[in-house]
Amino acid sequence: MAQHNQLGKLGEQHAVDFLERKGYRILDQNWRAGHKEIDIVALHDGKVVFIEVKTRSTNVFGDPEEFVDDAKIKRILSAADTYMKMHRFSARVRFDIISVLIQYDKIDIRHIEDAFDILPE
Repeated sequence: MAQHNQLGKLGEQHAVDFLERKGYRILDQNWRAGHKEIDIVALHDGKVVFIEVKTRSTNVFGDPEEFVDDAKIKRILSAADTYMKMHRFSARVRFDIISVLIQYDKIDIRHIEDAFDILPE
């Protein structure tokens, strides 16, 4: 497995652990339907929360969350719509980003709640 894939998996596991400590119930991890993908789907405070995890080993080129661009947001929104329909959920939804920066033995996790909720203009 490529090093960046290993880093991504490690970041996602740290994100899951972080969310569970905060009382989130994880419904799915790495959910896929065709080309659509969501890193983490969780329940929290009566909402279905779709979480994009961005992991980096350096922030020299920007913080991890800065790499969630408009095209990625559009894909996440489309995937979330498919997920809600497939599971026949009618709950409110929220879109979060978890930024994981792993440098040497230090792990910095930032949870950005309500990171986006509409298509960018």
